[in-house]
Amino acid sequence: MERINEKMPQISVVIPTLNAGCGLAEALAALVPAALDGLVREVIVADGGSTDETLAITDDAGARLIGGEKGRGAQLARGAAAARGDWLLFLHADTVLEACWASEARAFIDAGHDERAAVYSLAFDDEGFGARMVAAGAMIRTRLLCSPYGDQGLLISRGHYDAVGGYCDMPLFEDVDIVDRIIRRGGRKAIAVLPAKAVTSPVRYRRDGYAARVARNFWCLALYRLGVAPENIIATYK
Repeated sequence: MERINEKMPQISVVIPTLNAGCGLAEALAALVPAALDGLVREVIVADGGSTDETLAITDDAGARLIGGEKGRGAQLARGAAAARGDWLLFLHADTVLEACWASEARAFIDAGHDERAAVYSLAFDDEGFGARMVAAGAMIRTRLLCSPYGDQGLLISRGHYDAVGGYCDMPLFEDVDIVDRIIRRGGRKAIAVLPAKAVTSPVRYRRDGYAARVARNFWCLALYRLGVAPENIIATYK
């Protein structure tokens, strides 16, 4: 899934995976038009030891596979280190970007936001009231507190990514950590919110119940903010 056009900046998409076969194909399919248009230079799947069909799906899609130890922060960092694009888009394997994502990314890049980052608007693959309320709450949090979820993707120039130090080898809250550093460097306006939806899997929310899952996420984040090591929060988060 690679097409090189040296006349314009291009994006390397980095997707961390671990037995992500149930949603990966759809996530990759949403990137194909932008790859054909030359905006996406490459798609890198940074795998953490999948034993399901993840590797076959990656191969079928023509994406680059980067293997290694599991841990989303480390996987994202490995994928970024291997990337060759001028811009990086970090995306979860169970998140499908709305069709207009590419035009919005192109507009953001062309506007010269080399020292800003962008995220997309969160939505769930669920039309229920609970899903819509949680997504709306997440967008209020994103806009007012400048605290997006990793499910919303992260679009950032290579230079800016390197300047803030990239992703850290963390098993949890690697998304919060890098956003904190982006904001410390550039202030609250350092994160732009693009209108296109990042439609993510509601599996955890359906399993636990939307209200219970929100409460659990909030509690885990509170523990992290209080200085508890992510390694000691994982059991509670799952």
